[in-house]
Amino acid sequence: MAHRYSSSRSARFAPLHPPFARKRSAFIPMALLLGLATQPQAWAEEGSAAALPQVTVKEQAAGPTSAYAGGQVTSGGRVGLLGDKDFMETPFNTVGYTEQFIEDRQAQSITDVIAATDPTVFSNGASGAWSENYAIRGFASGASDMTFGGLFGMAPYYRTTPEMFERIEVLKGPSALLNGMPPGGSVGGTVNLVPKRAGKDPLTRITATYMSDAQFGTHLDLGRRFGEARQFGIRFNGVYRDGDGAVGAQQKKAQLAALGLDWRGDRVRISADLYSSDDRVNGVTRGIGLAPGVGVPKPPRPDTLLNPDWSYAETKDKAAVLRGEFDISDSVSAYAAFGFSESDYQYNGAMSSQVLNAAGDFETKMGQLAFNVKKQSGEVGLKGRLYTGSVKHQWALNATHYAHKQNDYGRRTVPGADWTTNIYHPQWGPAPAFVGPHISETEVRLTSYGLADTLSFAQDRVQLTLGVRYQQVVSDSLNAMNGVRAPRYNESATTPAVALLVKATEKMSLYANYIEGLSQGARAPLTAANANDVFPPYKTKQKELGMKLDLGEFAHTFSLYEITRPSSYTDPVSNLFSFGGEQRNRGVEWGFFGSPLRGVRLMGGVAYVQPKVTKTTVAGAQGKMATGVPKLQGKLGAEWDMPAVPGLTLNANATAVSKQYISADNGLWASGRTTYDLGARYATRVAGKPVLLRATLLNVTNKAYWGQPLLSSLALGAPRTLALSASVDF
Repeated sequence: MAHRYSSSRSARFAPLHPPFARKRSAFIPMALLLGLATQPQAWAEEGSAAALPQVTVKEQAAGPTSAYAGGQVTSGGRVGLLGDKDFMETPFNTVGYTEQFIEDRQAQSITDVIAATDPTVFSNGASGAWSENYAIRGFASGASDMTFGGLFGMAPYYRTTPEMFERIEVLKGPSALLNGMPPGGSVGGTVNLVPKRAGKDPLTRITATYMSDAQFGTHLDLGRRFGEARQFGIRFNGVYRDGDGAVGAQQKKAQLAALGLDWRGDRVRISADLYSSDDRVNGVTRGIGLAPGVGVPKPPRPDTLLNPDWSYAETKDKAAVLRGEFDISDSVSAYAAFGFSESDYQYNGAMSSQVLNAAGDFETKMGQLAFNVKKQSGEVGLKGRLYTGSVKHQWALNATHYAHKQNDYGRRTVPGADWTTNIYHPQWGPAPAFVGPHISETEVRLTSYGLADTLSFAQDRVQLTLGVRYQQVVSDSLNAMNGVRAPRYNESATTPAVALLVKATEKMSLYANYIEGLSQGARAPLTAANANDVFPPYKTKQKELGMKLDLGEFAHTFSLYEITRPSSYTDPVSNLFSFGGEQRNRGVEWGFFGSPLRGVRLMGGVAYVQPKVTKTTVAGAQGKMATGVPKLQGKLGAEWDMPAVPGLTLNANATAVSKQYISADNGLWASGRTTYDLGARYATRVAGKPVLLRATLLNVTNKAYWGQPLLSSLALGAPRTLALSASVDF
């Protein structure tokens, strides 16, 4: 393994991020020293006559959450109840994105980060949707299933602006043992958001942002540590963005105030996170469908808004999370965390749309939705190390609890508001007033108990992880329109997992795993012969083989997997509702990250997945490919520090996606696409203050394409968009 260096916070404005972390030797090359410095001329050649101020280099011990060579991803991350693990010692496919990468992407959502260079993550590319929309390993993942510091339900409900996080971690595949059951039932992967903490050095950073056509914003980032040993830390992030987006008549607004507090003692660590956020889109992208017999139309201009210009979606979130850790001894520690959050959502606009003919005429049915949801989430656990003879054990056990109460309001149809127009030159009628009758009330409680043990043999070269989790789901629902309460849902399930990791060499790890995901079972609809029958939670099963290769400054990951997920349907003959359906995703992935050459950083890969519907009663769908999933994705992100212009970095991204079927019989599809992004950043000093300028042009060719969104067949990808930012440290 390479030794990875990380500098103090003030080093963030080195013009060129350290191209790679050198292995230890008798000296640290001058270029590396200067790369960790705060000066904009940090990458001057050795022997340069330029006068440079004195610099200070602070070396920290490498760990699973430290930056890998190139600074874009971490060397590891949180693996559920197993804790923080180096990626070479993790028997699953994981990736963690650093604060540096998040900032350099000028990201405005979590999807902007995780879908940028990872070929296993698919995004439809649409701008201004009512929710983040992405899939991992061919299965849609809900934004409400992200974890915040390991807790479900504490992240913003539909869209998350990422400025309050120092890491964004992706665990691919189902993970019931590691994290418990996601409230929304996502099985393709889990996204964990790690809130920022104050670093050793004081930080006062202001960033001004611009995004076409006229969206301006400001981000304030403050960090301080106090006490003789700097044991107490405060980190504040405030964000405000507002203005017109690149899509015509679409406006986006985001507000965030986030406070992170932490205290680090010899044996005790305590942290608290509080935030309030407001995300609003005027002119929402919801997507359109196709009437029977109508083919996929040619996409209109990519800046066309296909939802009423008066439509809007607004989500207001707030949360408070408290976490504590205590080292009982040198080999045993305990932890506990608890959080509370509340989300208010309101939507007024298109509920569904259908293209009626080849000319592009389409009818839009309007709807209005709102909800209030209050959530509680918590976990307690123990983890430790012990030996039985020559076998080392890293054991962990925990209990988790999640509960939410949700009240829904609104109406699925708005009398007199439906509208017919054309996708190539849409025009809209007036906005209806929002009317929100109480529709339903739902309460859900999830409780689980997990136990895992990693046994290490042959000087840790062979590691076997065994684990099991017991999960209980209780749900009550009330139809507020007629006062009828549905039968209580009260079911449980046990999900095992086993994983083997072998360190074949110092640079190569081989692994295999079998792990299950868990989703709440459905209740048979009133139209079925077995109406109101309650089904137990259903299990998604993954089998995976993989290899990881760490060359010191550049790493590769390879995975071969199969995931099977049950699905429900009503038999057309017996009219019995059951979970007899199945989708099977088989895939192979290659990913890479790091710095293969001095001053060059690469990240990307290629992924192939075959999402086959293996069991169904839907006519013509048996044996077909599942909708909304491209078989093939290839992505490449590249950065080059220009030696001729110290402080200047050029970057580019390319994304290639194959077609996505939009009909169950595979007769209709959205064509594949290739899009390109170009950018640059420049580090300098103004009035003695470090300044970092960034510019990115997304979808350089302004390519018009269709992608498949949630709840619809087609949505326009975002048009060419210019993003600018300027950061200064005080």
